[in-house]
Amino acid sequence: MLTENVFYIPQTVSTNVLCWKMLKERDIPEGFVVVADYQTAGKGQAGNSWESARGKNLLFSIVLYPHHIPIEEQFLISQAVSVGIKNLLDTVSDDITIKWPNDMYWKDSKLAGILIETSLFRNIISKAVIGVGLNVNQTEFISDAPHPISLKQIAGKSFNRKKLLHRIVASILEVYGQWESEKIRSVYAQSLYRKDGYHLYQAGTEIFRAKISRIYPDGALELETEKGTSAKYYFKEVKFI
Repeated sequence: MLTENVFYIPQTVSTNVLCWKMLKERDIPEGFVVVADYQTAGKGQAGNSWESARGKNLLFSIVLYPHHIPIEEQFLISQAVSVGIKNLLDTVSDDITIKWPNDMYWKDSKLAGILIETSLFRNIISKAVIGVGLNVNQTEFISDAPHPISLKQIAGKSFNRKKLLHRIVASILEVYGQWESEKIRSVYAQSLYRKDGYHLYQAGTEIFRAKISRIYPDGALELETEKGTSAKYYFKEVKFI
């Protein structure tokens, strides 16, 4: 079912997969959204799956054409989307943070995940599909995902998913389309989970205490230990404990 820039389907393998299929078949405007009630093979970062009860949560993908963003700075897409989602979630509850690189957290529990897939053409980011899974009205989680939580569990009430979708998409597109790059990076840094103080991390077999010192334009995370030594990590090279 197509309504303006939103395509709704009751069930699909993955909204990201469906988005890429549609992009091959037709011209799609920037900001186009594919939303489903259920995914049979929802994808998370690095091949992880995303648990979501049928008809309870928001599972959607947005199409962007970020030609203006240099390839070496494509993490800015992730930052803009994360900040856009956080801005909306801040109207629902306090204690919303962004866990590097782009999970949405409430206190120490995971509220949403983001998966960004891009297509390059002649050293330009020609297309980006942003998949979002947000726990909305689900109250029981059966997978072994660490510390999932939903908006209903946080706020103690159910949410209208359609209204929530439109508000989130509008917030994402506002940050992505209207904010300056440095503002996006600054707000992202201020929104980070564990942005203050020293915490436990693991890299390989080593467990250590460190604080977040900076995020590089390419998305790398720099951690500084209590001894003052710093190291740079990319996604999956370091784990929050």
